[in-house]
Order: sequence, then structure tokens, then C-alpha cells
Amino acid sequence: MFKPSLLTLAISSAVSSVFLLPNAALAQEEVAAKNKSLEVIEVTATRRSGSVQNAPLNITALDADIMKDQNINELADVARWVPGLTITDQGGRSGSPIIVRGLNTNSSGPSSDGGTVSTYINEIPVSVDMRLVDIERVEVLIGPQGTLYGAGTLGGAIRYMLKQPELDFTSLEVYGDLFQTKESDSLGGEGGFIFNLPIIEDKLAVRASLNVYEDPGFIDYGYVVREPGVSLPDPDWSDSSAVNNNLKNVKDANGETTTTGRISVRFKPNESFEGTLNYFYQNQDSEGRSIVHYNSLNANNGLSDVIGKYESAYRFEEPREKKDQLLSLELKADLGFAELVSATGISSFDADGQRDQTDLLIRLDYGYEEFPSFSTFTREIDEEDTFTQEIRLVSQGDSDFNWIVGGFYNKTETEASSREFTPGFDQFAVDNEEFGGAQLRPDSLEYLELTKSTVTESALFGEVGYQVTDKLDVTIGARFYKYDIESQAAFDFPLANTLYSGAGPDDITVAYEKDEADDNGNLFKFNAKYQFTDSVMGYVTVSEGFRIGGSNGLVSCPDPIPEDQQTGCGKPDELLYEADTTTNYELGFKSTWFRSQLHFNAALFNVDWDDAQITGATDIGQLTYISNAGSANAKGVEISTRAILSDSFSVYATYAYTKAELTSDAPFLFNADGTGGAEDGDRLPGSPENQFSMGVNYQTDVFNDKTLDINYGLTAQSDVLSRVGLRDNGEILPGYSLSNISAKLTADAWSTTLYVDNLFNKYAVTSVRRSDEDITSANGADIQRNYGHYINRPLTVGVKFNYKFEI
Repeated sequence: MFKPSLLTLAISSAVSSVFLLPNAALAQEEVAAKNKSLEVIEVTATRRSGSVQNAPLNITALDADIMKDQNINELADVARWVPGLTITDQGGRSGSPIIVRGLNTNSSGPSSDGGTVSTYINEIPVSVDMRLVDIERVEVLIGPQGTLYGAGTLGGAIRYMLKQPELDFTSLEVYGDLFQTKESDSLGGEGGFIFNLPIIEDKLAVRASLNVYEDPGFIDYGYVVREPGVSLPDPDWSDSSAVNNNLKNVKDANGETTTTGRISVRFKPNESFEGTLNYFYQNQDSEGRSIVHYNSLNANNGLSDVIGKYESAYRFEEPREKKDQLLSLELKADLGFAELVSATGISSFDADGQRDQTDLLIRLDYGYEEFPSFSTFTREIDEEDTFTQEIRLVSQGDSDFNWIVGGFYNKTETEASSREFTPGFDQFAVDNEEFGGAQLRPDSLEYLELTKSTVTESALFGEVGYQVTDKLDVTIGARFYKYDIESQAAFDFPLANTLYSGAGPDDITVAYEKDEADDNGNLFKFNAKYQFTDSVMGYVTVSEGFRIGGSNGLVSCPDPIPEDQQTGCGKPDELLYEADTTTNYELGFKSTWFRSQLHFNAALFNVDWDDAQITGATDIGQLTYISNAGSANAKGVEISTRAILSDSFSVYATYAYTKAELTSDAPFLFNADGTGGAEDGDRLPGSPENQFSMGVNYQTDVFNDKTLDINYGLTAQSDVLSRVGLRDNGEILPGYSLSNISAKLTADAWSTTLYVDNLFNKYAVTSVRRSDEDITSANGADIQRNYGHYINRPLTVGVKFNYKFEI
């Protein structure tokens, strides 16, 4: 368990090493290290190229070398090295929630990502958790970024910057990874290639990559029904033959296979024009959730005594396949006085998944649990198509004035369907006299929900900067936005209609109900940068961010609501939700010392959050919907440092303290009747108050012409709340720390790496699905299995290789 006292000790040790070593060890090693300096990472987050140390904002950039050294393969790995950023890895099936500076009001389980952070591939916003393959760097902008980046950057923005095709040389790189995770029955692996080919030297080149990642999983679905509607999901747990006859064990059921590829064509006919056409593809086929039910079942449930620490109790396997595609065209033209940039993107997202829905229908108390073999699953299909266009002018030259002006357009069309099936229940109803007149429903379709939406957003934005003196620069910015939302929703209860209302055995009746919402507004930004010395810079920023409101796509509840009839609908206050906004006040500095052998950066921040959007369930039918809570605030400090200690040793460390809490009562946060709500001062859930990370690199020459790198990384966090203020059956998730270590041997053309992740095999709960209310007071509490815990990956040992061919 991670204790604040341990955090204090770790930070003290790191800070001491940074400030004392320059006077001692660095002085002794000065001769050896005098020619070494920290790498300068160039970023384009401000829409101009410049180093991280010169950018007057809180930005962290991880380049390809750092990501390789610390075995960073996905966004959840990135978050461990970015102060103020929390990403809970919930496995491949669900998108990992992204929280910046504690700005979150949702519970910590699936679908808890409130969309407060936008992710980009180069210039185009795309919601994808991509494998970090052939990536130049990842840029993480902390704090509201509304003026330059628009909607969804309530808390910040994350940019995946692809490696550009090289115009002057041909290269082929192949690589592989073979790993074994404790608790997994099979080896995992990853492999692929990167190919770069100039077609017309210095003018036209193509770059292509392909990567396949195979994770066998480490959590067993040990209690899956063999034949839905026939097998007993809750047999006599003391009778092993009854258990085996009704249930099966699916080993390593949370694995995934992810295929990532891209092809880019870059054309640069002269120094004044450049164009790049990118196609990105990722298909992620996930087998199930990384959730366990150890210590998460009712004490009267016979499973509670036998279920293991790495077992889930779901009655159905829960696969989900997700496919992301992006076709983008980026054009740059040097007009002399300014650079003209055009970015066009066409993206699509498709998902097809299945999940266990048994607990919800039992919880709703419609009588389904009277069927001994009752179990139900849901099939969900999602489709999303987006067109994005941004065009901007960025001034050039040595004038005291600089400026950016641009326009943005984004249109997203979504279509989704959800189908719940209750195998065998129709036969049970027909066979029981109390359901007189019932008839069979062959497809077992109990619930059908269809939704469509179109969201259109447009904006004009700009910034103007002025160099007041040689040391002082001031920038102001604004964004004027407008959005329109059109949604349609329809639902039906075919099984109930067929059983009890005289509908035909295959009848489906849906009628779309339309809803519309729109809004417009503006965002502002002020930034002042002061260069105290050549190596010390301070800045102050006031910035705003927003997230669009809209329609929940629910059908309105009839008035009056029919009694004793299964339905799902939205009450008037559940149909629409408003935009929410943040205002960030930040004071920071960046410094470089000892001939660029030490970087030390820090920022103090205070963020006000108004009309926070939250996810809940409708009063009628428990359908997911979004509403607005009260106001909240987050304040704290973020620190990052990097240092070269000697010719062989380098270190880097980060620390963040965040205090995030409500600043007004939110009586309707959990219940539609206003009971049991949250109060002013309640801590926000989903992220720790304290985060710390530290990396140490030792490098030396071996075997005359080869280099050995030994890397150790430590990441730690304090406890996390699962619900606002621990209300509504919230719980405290203990803090924890993880250690990674690797040894890399590099030659001219190849490298091989031996690594160990989660070195001490820490078992940690990272988030929660629902709450223990399910197993204490819900209908069927003794058989409920919905409440569970996401856990981290156990100890993993692997070996990587990389070979670059000379062509």
C-alpha cells in the first residue's frame, strides 16, 4: 500500500539528488560528462515549432527513445510519466478513462471517461487509444486548450505525432517482442516492420508500417453458462458435477489481438510547399474485461468462497471488436509573411461487442429471476463517421507581433444499436400457468434500442502575441464556436409484447423520436512569458476550455408512466444536457542548468469547473444518460525534472499534487429524487491526490563496440475514490507503486532488450465497476455479479529485438 510518507521520502530523495549532486557528484564527473547534454525535444503544440523548455505552457513530450527505454506501448503507459495525467487501464475492451488534474465526477468504472481530453493523430482529432508504433513523439498538453484545440479539451489535449516519411534515404526496420505474463497460460508477442522509400529523392517518399500485438490475457472467466437458457447459472456450488455440467471455464478471457498499420506519402516539390497523405488503421479484437470478482460477491453466494484473485464470474464471454480508420491530408505552404496550413480528415469507428446483462434485468425486479436458468446477454453495434477540416495562417518573420488565425469545422454522424436477448425465458413463461396466454418468441429479443445523431461544430479562432521587451512576451487568444446536435432514438420490448400483449412472434415496433440542441459561445486565453535569464523562463496563463452539450437520445416517458409494464425512457430533465466549461489559472517556470545537464520545471494551477457533465442512469429503465452537476475546483502543483548525473547516469522524475473537490452541492448527482447527493467540499473520484515517477538510466560501452543501457522506472500514486466524496456506496482504492526494469544491448544495426514490468508482481485495484450496493441491497443481491474490480497486469517478463537493414 502506497503511503504519503513513502511519497514524501521518494520526493525528498529525488529532489536531493537533483540539487545536491550538482555540487558533489556532478563536480567530480564534470570532465567525463562535459560534452553531454539533455536532448532537446521539439514540439508543435503551440502551432509553431519549438523546444519543450521554451514553450510557455505545461507540456510533456515523450520521444521514441524514451518510450522504448521505459517500455511505453500505449496511452496508459504514457500517463505514468506525465504529472497531472491519470489514465486507468481497463483493458482493451473499454476505452481507458483519461483524467487531467482530477477533473472527473463520474464513477471509476467502465464508461467513466467523460471526454475532458481530446486525442489527436497529428492535426486531426480522433478518439483512439493507439499502439505507439512508428511514433515520433507523444505531446501531452495539461490544462484547458479551448482556443487552439476546441471542444473536448476541457482538461487538456494529447497528440500522437507520426514519424514523417524521409525524403533522402531508404530504410527497413523489423522488430519483435515475446513476453510471458504471470497468471497467463500462453506466451504473448508483438511484431512488425517499418519501411521508408524515397520515390523521387528529396521530393517524394512513402512510409509504411504494420504491427500485430497478441496479448493472451491473464483473467479467467471461470463460470460461463454452457447453454444459455438451459444451463443453471447458479447451480449447487457444493456439487462439483452440477457446476461442471452447467458452467465452463474460459482461460485467459481478457486477451486481445490488435493490428495497427499506416501508410504515408509525403510530397515536397520545393522549400515552399509540402503535403502529406496519411492512412491509419487499427483493429482491436478484445476477448473480455480485465475485471475480477474476488471479494466482490455477496457472502451468501456460494461463489464467494471459491473464486480466485484472477477470476471473473460473468455468465457470458464478453468480446468486442473495434476498428478505427483515418484518412488525412495535411498541406503546408510558405507564403513568406505566414505559413498556411490545411488539415483534412475523414475518420471512422466501428465496434461490435457482447456483454453479460443478467444482473441488470434481475436488479430491475421484473420477475426474470424466477426462471432458474435465466441469463441474458446484450449485443451492441456502434458506427461513427467524422469529417474534419481546419485551415490556419501562422505568421512568420522577426516582427514584435506574431499571430495565428484559423477556422475549424467538424461533423460527426453516429448510429448505434443495442439488443438484449433472454434465451429460454419465453418457453418458461409458456410453461407456467401464471403467464397465461403467453406465446413463444423464437429470437429471444427482450429489448431493442436504436439511436442516431449528427453533431456539427464550427469555430473561428486566433491568437496575437507581442514582444513587449527583450524579456517579456504577451499572447491573447480567442475562439468563437457554434454547434448543432440532431438526435433520434427508438426502443421496443419485443419479448414482453409477444408474451403478454398479443404481438406476433417476430414483431418489432419502433418509432424514432427526434430531439435537437444547439449552442454557441466564446473562449479566451491570456499568456505572459518572462525570460529571467537565458536559462530560466516564467509564465502565467489564464485559459478556458469547454465540452459541448446535447441530447441523450432518449425517448420521452409517457405521462402517466404505465404501471407493471417494462419500459425505458427519459424524464424531461434527463433528455438534454448543457455544455460545461473550465477556467484555468496557472503560474509556472522552466529552467535549464549546468550547460543543459539539468532541467527543472514546475507549475501551480487552479481550475474552476462549471456545470460539470456526469453520467448516470435514468429513473425508468436504468438507461445511460448525461446530466449536469454543480461546480468543482482543482488546484495543485506539477513538477518535472531531468538530469545528467555523470557520463553513465541520467535520471528524470515527476511529481503532482492535486486537490479536486466540489464547490457547490450536487443533490441530484446519484438519485433523481435528490436524496443522497454530493455536497460542497466532497473530493472528486478517479484520480489520486499524489503521483510520483522516477526513471534512472545507466549507460556504458561493452564488448568494444556495443552499448548497454540499464533502465529502472518507478511509478507511484496515492489512494483513489470510486465515487464523489465516497457517497453512494463509494470506496477507497488503496495507492500502489510499480517498478519496471530493462537491459538493452545496442549495436550498429540491431538491439535486443530484456525487460521486466511490475517487477514485484504488485496486485492492485485500479477502478471499480458499479458498487457493493448490488451485493447488499439490490434485488437478487445473493446472485449479483455486476460489481467487480479492474486490476493491473501481473509481473511480465519479455525480450525484444530490433534490426535495421541498410538498403
